[in-house]
Amino acid sequence: MANVTKKGTSMSIRTANRGAAIVVAIIVAITPVLQALPQAPAKAQPAAAKSIGWPRTYATPSQGRVIVYEPQIASWGNQKQLVGYAAASYTAKGAANDAKPALGTLKIEADTSVSLGERLVHFANLRITEANFSTLPKEQLREVVAEITKAIPEDDRVIALDSVLAFVDKSTIVPKDVPGLKADPPVIFFSQGTAAVVNLDGEPIWSPIEKNDLKVAVNTNWDLFEHPPTQTYFLRYDNSWLKATDLKGAWTAAGKLPDSFKALPADANFKDVKAALPGKNLSASQRPTVYVSFTPAELILLRGPASYLLVPGAKELLWVNNTESDVFRMGKTGPVYYLVTGRWFSAPDFTGPWTFATTKLPEDFKRIPEEHERSRVLASVPGTDQAIEAVMLSQIPQTARVDRTKIQAPVVAYQGDPQFAAIEGTSLQRAVNTEQDIILASGTYYYCSQGVWFVGKAANGPWAVATTIPAEVYKIPASSPVHHVTYVVIEEDDDSNDSWTTFAYVAGYTGLMIGWGCAVWGSGWYYPPYVHYGGFYPIYYPHFPTYGYAAHYNPWTGSYGRGAVAYGPYGGVGAGARYNPRTGTYARGAVAWGPYGARGAAEAYNPRTGAYGQTRQGANAYGSWGSSAVVRGDDWATTNRYTSNVTGNTTRVTRTDEGAAISRRNPGQGGSFVAAGDDGNVYAGRDGNVYKRDEGGGWQQHENGGWSSTNRPTPQTTDQLNRDRAARTTATQRTRDYSGVKSSGGRGSGSYRGAGASRGGGRRR
Repeated sequence: MANVTKKGTSMSIRTANRGAAIVVAIIVAITPVLQALPQAPAKAQPAAAKSIGWPRTYATPSQGRVIVYEPQIASWGNQKQLVGYAAASYTAKGAANDAKPALGTLKIEADTSVSLGERLVHFANLRITEANFSTLPKEQLREVVAEITKAIPEDDRVIALDSVLAFVDKSTIVPKDVPGLKADPPVIFFSQGTAAVVNLDGEPIWSPIEKNDLKVAVNTNWDLFEHPPTQTYFLRYDNSWLKATDLKGAWTAAGKLPDSFKALPADANFKDVKAALPGKNLSASQRPTVYVSFTPAELILLRGPASYLLVPGAKELLWVNNTESDVFRMGKTGPVYYLVTGRWFSAPDFTGPWTFATTKLPEDFKRIPEEHERSRVLASVPGTDQAIEAVMLSQIPQTARVDRTKIQAPVVAYQGDPQFAAIEGTSLQRAVNTEQDIILASGTYYYCSQGVWFVGKAANGPWAVATTIPAEVYKIPASSPVHHVTYVVIEEDDDSNDSWTTFAYVAGYTGLMIGWGCAVWGSGWYYPPYVHYGGFYPIYYPHFPTYGYAAHYNPWTGSYGRGAVAYGPYGGVGAGARYNPRTGTYARGAVAWGPYGARGAAEAYNPRTGAYGQTRQGANAYGSWGSSAVVRGDDWATTNRYTSNVTGNTTRVTRTDEGAAISRRNPGQGGSFVAAGDDGNVYAGRDGNVYKRDEGGGWQQHENGGWSSTNRPTPQTTDQLNRDRAARTTATQRTRDYSGVKSSGGRGSGSYRGAGASRGGGRRR
């Protein structure tokens, strides 16, 4: 039933149905791991979507015409339930050419799902819960509301994520920090010339090579070899080689390599190594300074002496602009601030000692303009809108519906008999001699893989899709290497009679957590790897570290990317070579990190989630399951496309950008029409009236078929309209910036203004 009320001279209809309803670009070589692991068939990807804007024009079932203007978002509860307002016009079928359309406002409520990879928000279960059209009679209003609802196609109930974010009141978002996160500074090296940091995950683990006297280090992301006959270490640096007699000593040009390198196996593990033989000679000035650390370490690499630029609008804050690291300084002789993995560290000088500084940053950091080349650091400055937005993005759930009758859990492989260790602070235990996440709770085994929970009565299964998870699992502390499973939940079942279960995870599952009011990478804890010597190859299972690859936030993906080449050729620290129990060998480069899976211009694989991306495509944790048994909650963003009216194809993904209303051909509704040509300067007032901004900066109200400035809106309405206009302007700018980032191939991702940002400005100091 609908409740009809009268408001002034307009009629209002209120419906009773108000129910409740984020890749890191890491380019890695992964051929071996892809050969060893099962993969879902590659999906045909949509053509590049064409950006369209507002207003949008639709045909109604009765052959009338509706124009919907850009929505003004009022709230986005838990990033799941959206309430918005939109101005709209309606023209009935057969209206005279000079007839003025009925202009009114709509209050829209919808459940939302988000495709972070495509930066799109989908309106599901869309309801028009209030409508105000002053020129329409009461008896016609219900019919018009029904017409408008039916006229908006399912594939057009989509809006740009940036349009929603621009409207959200950041003051209503209260970040909830993950208890127990750490911020102990890592080892931080400093160099003003060519340098490389070789991270090893603990003491070096040397694996023999069949029919060869060389040994290879498996717990580093570099090609690092030991040659026992000469007691020499060799390190591949691109297509050249360095040598040392002490891992932490001086590294020099290798010269002629031992003949053992020529006898390396002809498999993909050593493909890059063999391609770099016999090696290019580097001059002394070309050779890097090599820093070796047995704990995750970071590197600040300057190109010569520090070069400073004053941050525009700041009083003292200087940007160090000749480094890829995010480094700032308060005056030329003041403290240095270094941002890595979302945590700020400070020191009197570049050489340290370093202390945690996120909670005591100078106010100048909040003055960094969005146009600055490194404005991405604003996401790590507590209290900024950008920090709140990053928190919001990290809490947006990614969902999938799983068919319990079809899905099969990946095989669990232990090294020997299953071994379990207690999880601190709980009565739970975790499996330690497998790469899989297996939890033992009260005699029952729970297995989390690729964002899906399974349950079994034995450590080896058989496994069935879980429908409930013990509450204690979600109390696993950040100090545990399986803490990330606490971010995968089972959604409430809306139909207990079918065979489907819905799972959801947020970014914490793959490493992005909330700490100190910001989105940070990793827990800050060091988790020692599992190492076992019981066969020809040592068994090495590492955990994912917080430090060791210069993780930096990308505002356009909501994820943390990997640092520069100085950190090694195969992804992050300690996971360059991972043991594959299915083949009994190591896979080089089998790592890529990102809060929502793999994403990059080349091939990338995330061993934690099983996500796989290729040729500029992306996948979240559910992407590798295929589509027969697991249906991703954001499939609506990857299975549709938009093509021009010339072809008559109206299947599309809507991507909003600047611009006027689209033209749409709809053969199924008998004909075609063109957009209104309006510039979109039309707004829905919360008071039910329609407004537009005049050239003088004031507001005009639509009444009696025309625009009038005599009935000015109340101060409260004016304030709301000004906020909505500012948000709409911001949204338009952001979608332009995002388009620039995409078209540039990701360049400019260090700035909130994308590829079009200035160089960060400021005068040299």
